[in-house]
Amino acid sequence: MGKIKLAIDTYLVGIGVSPGIAIGKVNLIDQRPLVDQSLIAISEVDAEISRFQKAVDRGREQLQKIKKTVSKQPHLREHLYILDTHLLILEDEMLVEGTKKEIRAQVNAEGALTRVLEQLRALFDNIDDEYLRERRSDVDAVGDRLLRILSGVSERNIGNIGSKSLVVAHDLSPAETMQMDRSNVLGFITDKGGRTSHTAILARSLDIPAVVGLESVTSMVADEMPVIIDGSSGVVILKPSEETLKEYQERKQSYDYLEQDLEKYRDLPSVTTDQVRVPLRGNLEIASDVIQIKKHAAEGIGLYRTEFLYLGRSEPPDEDEQYQSYCEILKQANGESVTIRTLDIGGDKFVPELNLEDEANPAMGLRAIRFSLHEERLFKVQLRAILRASSCGHVRVLFPMISGVAEIRACKKMISDIQAQLDEEGIPYDPDLAIGIMIETPSAVMISSLLAQEVDFFSVGTNDLIQYFLAVDRGNEHVAYLYDPLHPAILRALKMTCDAADEAGIEVCICGEMAGESLYALVLVGLGFHELSMNPACVPRVKRVLRQVSKHDGEDLVKQLLSLSTSKEVSTIIEQEMRKRLPVLFSQPPI
Repeated sequence: MGKIKLAIDTYLVGIGVSPGIAIGKVNLIDQRPLVDQSLIAISEVDAEISRFQKAVDRGREQLQKIKKTVSKQPHLREHLYILDTHLLILEDEMLVEGTKKEIRAQVNAEGALTRVLEQLRALFDNIDDEYLRERRSDVDAVGDRLLRILSGVSERNIGNIGSKSLVVAHDLSPAETMQMDRSNVLGFITDKGGRTSHTAILARSLDIPAVVGLESVTSMVADEMPVIIDGSSGVVILKPSEETLKEYQERKQSYDYLEQDLEKYRDLPSVTTDQVRVPLRGNLEIASDVIQIKKHAAEGIGLYRTEFLYLGRSEPPDEDEQYQSYCEILKQANGESVTIRTLDIGGDKFVPELNLEDEANPAMGLRAIRFSLHEERLFKVQLRAILRASSCGHVRVLFPMISGVAEIRACKKMISDIQAQLDEEGIPYDPDLAIGIMIETPSAVMISSLLAQEVDFFSVGTNDLIQYFLAVDRGNEHVAYLYDPLHPAILRALKMTCDAADEAGIEVCICGEMAGESLYALVLVGLGFHELSMNPACVPRVKRVLRQVSKHDGEDLVKQLLSLSTSKEVSTIIEQEMRKRLPVLFSQPPI
């Protein structure tokens, strides 16, 4: 099939996963191998199983070799756990034994492996949490490696790219991304991928502009084709005109200058012009992200998602393993606070008899705190680990998806019981451990004044709150346009929550994506949020905004916004206000 004939200035929009602008020529990485799926005779089964096992052994050797090379590079050592994850996948019983079982059904190794990979992908696709769902990309990476070995295709080594270029591929594995020579790879774009894939995380760590999820870009480009990548907006321009090239060269210059300018704010306090302190904390998914929190000078961890500890295993982590993990993060936090959110995922992975895959609407089913209270034994193990870790540093515990007072009281009772046990056993913990809840359901907003009497702090999870409040699945392409953080109903919900916290004298923070959007910073402070927790890379821009605005001005702006009737009216006023106040940050025209 030939390449699509392209016009000058062909615009594509994917998922911008690593900010920055890259301009260069394409280096098209070869596509995935063609997989020969066929039936085999019963007499060929043993030989085919042996061939598959040799591929697994060869894959392990390749990953161990890459790990040895990467371990010599200080800036990548923090990410070695990703290669360990891939090595564990190669040992996974469902993958290895499942493939052998398919081979015994007289399917060749490639076909058997493909069938099992499809089953594993289906399991991940049913996970509601975006970060955990993206872990299917690690299964894909391992699967592709095995398929390449089985098909006799040589291993790709992006580290051998010899000239400055933009890498274009159907997909890139974390192992391949780790081998990139930053001096020669200006940026990359892929057909596949998501914002929270390990490849995307690595791209941000390496400061490589990247856009993923373009679906068919590999069928549209050819080697040496000029391309522009905007990793902030997700825009990719194929065959740019001279005029477009000039425009983006100027944008790149402005972006690079702004990034250098933001570095001056790194160690300055996050305080408004009327001296209101607003700590900016980092959201943490995996232990290695602590390096990004330090890099961007976030003040501790405002949301540590513990789900990663439970991923890729048939049994949940025990108390000691969790305790050690939490203590290690506290150690790296250097005395700053760490807010640990309890498990926020459905429980069918660990309690198969629940048959949660049959739930008609898993987003509203047995997940998060509902699952934890349903499975007390599992919940108590995590709570004991968190309480023990509180003796290692400043810990706060956060309960997700609370919808009523009874749930938080049940959680507090469990903490009290565990504290009594620890006292009996002589195990130290912080008796003043702060307890917080996620405000992410409409019911929690409506009774926020009651919930505020029960806890030490609120943390608003805007991602789920917006979906539930507006009845919009942002992953559904037909209604995603309705997912709007500036909907008047959302602003009123946030104001009601902040007012309830203020009246009760407790802290209220925000940890959803809204917190990291610098355009919203003045509004969030005006609403009454005491701290913001975000992707660490967003901290410098948000800090610069906060240091040049006042809380008083934010309050005046919020009064104006609450009188408006539509999202469009709200966004127009905010954009006008921020362009007037900070033209350097917000004057760039939209794509």
